[in-house]
Amino acid sequence: MSEILAHWPQVMAAYLVYLVAVLSPGPATMAIASASLGQGRRHGLTIAAGIFCGSMTWAIAASLGLAAILSQYAQALILMRILGGLYLLYLAWRAFRSAASSIDPMSVGKATAGLRRTFLMGYAIHLTNPKAIFAWLAIISLGLPADATPLAVAIIVSGCLVTGFIVFMGYALLFSTPGALRVYRSARRYIDGTLAVLFTFAGVKLLTFR
Repeated sequence: MSEILAHWPQVMAAYLVYLVAVLSPGPATMAIASASLGQGRRHGLTIAAGIFCGSMTWAIAASLGLAAILSQYAQALILMRILGGLYLLYLAWRAFRSAASSIDPMSVGKATAGLRRTFLMGYAIHLTNPKAIFAWLAIISLGLPADATPLAVAIIVSGCLVTGFIVFMGYALLFSTPGALRVYRSARRYIDGTLAVLFTFAGVKLLTFR
């Protein structure tokens, strides 16, 4: 514990970097908003859980040094970027199709996708984003010295993961409130159209990311 206290400024810097990263709007936030508004709270919380597990996967990889090794293999990152970009474009197409429809999906039970599929959707979104690798590498390198003990690594990773869990679940709860659902129903086509544009932008950006 004395090691953590000695490097407390670096630990807090790592926490701050992660907090900014997790609060910044991106594919994960858009996916949580889309599922929560269009399919309800259960699906919103489920996709948030999938995104959190994707974050946890990269956290474990970074703490074990696997992410640093992976970052040296350009072909693996290119493949991940292509898969992630194509998946975001698929989500954009779904949002656009919903925006083009005059039928309110909430009134006809759109939430037909299983919770397992929704969870895997969230997991895939975060796992195929190469920027998540480098975000965790930055967190680990900022908060820990080269000779850090396993306890120090665990404190950094667990603190960031708790923060991520609260934020992701908080977004799901926020976007599935009655007020948010009323707003969504009154402006559904505009909101879905906006989500389609944002997903398209994120997908193209990921495909062209260098």
